[in-house]
Amino acid sequence: MNISDFLDFDSDLNVSGLTLNSNECGEGFLFVALKGTNHHGLNYAKSAIAKGAIAVLFDSEQAELADEMLADLNVLKIPVADLAEKLGEIAARFYGEPSHKINVIGITGTNGKTSCSQFLAQVLENSGVIGTIGWGKVGELKQTLNTTPDALAVQKMLATLKNEGCENIAIEVSSHGLAQSRVNGVQFKGAIFTNFSRDHLDYHGTMAAYLETKLKLFDAPQLEFAVINLDDEVSEQIIAAIPENVEVIGVTTTGKQSLRGQTLRAENIELNLSGIQFDVFWQNQKCVLHVPLIGLFNLENVLCVLAVMLKSGVELEESAKRLTHLKAVNGRMERFCGDKNQPLVIVDYAHTPDALEKVLRSLRSHTLGKLGVVFGCGGNRDSGKRSQMGRVAEQFADWAIITDDNPRFELSETIVRDILGGFSNYEADIIYDRANAIHNAIERAAAQDCVLIAGKGHEDYQEINGVKFPFNDAECVREILAQ
Repeated sequence: MNISDFLDFDSDLNVSGLTLNSNECGEGFLFVALKGTNHHGLNYAKSAIAKGAIAVLFDSEQAELADEMLADLNVLKIPVADLAEKLGEIAARFYGEPSHKINVIGITGTNGKTSCSQFLAQVLENSGVIGTIGWGKVGELKQTLNTTPDALAVQKMLATLKNEGCENIAIEVSSHGLAQSRVNGVQFKGAIFTNFSRDHLDYHGTMAAYLETKLKLFDAPQLEFAVINLDDEVSEQIIAAIPENVEVIGVTTTGKQSLRGQTLRAENIELNLSGIQFDVFWQNQKCVLHVPLIGLFNLENVLCVLAVMLKSGVELEESAKRLTHLKAVNGRMERFCGDKNQPLVIVDYAHTPDALEKVLRSLRSHTLGKLGVVFGCGGNRDSGKRSQMGRVAEQFADWAIITDDNPRFELSETIVRDILGGFSNYEADIIYDRANAIHNAIERAAAQDCVLIAGKGHEDYQEINGVKFPFNDAECVREILAQ
């Protein structure tokens, strides 16, 4: 494609691809040199050119540095003001504005993004997903490095999925993704707000700043509708910030009424080991639904998904049929039932105080015996939430084992000490080795008990001192139960 077709830059040069990674450069590529946290992309321009890059894009604020770094290189130099913010729109034009030709639903919130996106991909026809556990069609996911990939990757993924026949795409939109303009250039048809609680304060600094970032999704150009979880305490703030031309659909399990638009509500809720049964009310219709999922918070996720289905033209009765076939997402309330002599074991990604509380509260409704939990906290992340998670574990579980999560470059002892600061009524056991902790938990649990393995969910590694060691909670549980 000619550079002038996607950039406001007069040139006859044709570009074969865009990349932020010099290692991915090929013949005829345009290399995008952004300023990173630790290094500037211009440091890798020479390597990109050696691999075939014919042009380098950089922020005009770094023009002086670019002149210095690219002085003797035979390459087209293109300065762009506010490049990081504009990159998504540039990439969208390069890939033919893929989001204009498909229905894109963005999901934001502290918890529930992955479940909602995966559920949507299961129930909407010709669907794809971009998020934490991968991108692609259900059952054919390719790995992603971040919940919301970089701006170039997002547009390339959208274009690929469109070309593969996808008509509906669900994207997890993280606060980091919004703050770093990764979804700029994406035209969203709908947006979902799941919930809001403490997370990522190491990045955002305050809860107010964190919420303000989340609100950016609902100000997206061309947005047609927004689905809001009314049962969350900040729902009114979210609704107040949504432009008047955007239709609002509120969902509730507690009988609340949306301040704007229509309300989808669930009543007569029954939780059991086979899942959740409830009556759903929409406009003048009523329907009985059963979904094979565990946890009241999963009902909130299902209602958000149902609202999108209804706005996508799927009738309530047909929607109910599709929802009965939902499958749990890997590492999200993933259930492992032993035989009659073994406990129920649940693996979940819950890694925030709010998520841990919701999971434990939900599992209490499904547990006949005692409820135990195995969890830790990540190193080099928001340390303030550690004692809060300890407090939640003590309040809602009968016993707890504290173990390693992803210590990263922090001492395990420091992390555990912070978590223990939240305990006051009983002593939690400490077993640093995660596999041993899980084994100990399952071994001590009786047949009527439930054990929650929390914090890592789908992850297939443990990060310790910069090295990612292979480890998966679900595989560990399967091996122990098989023994």
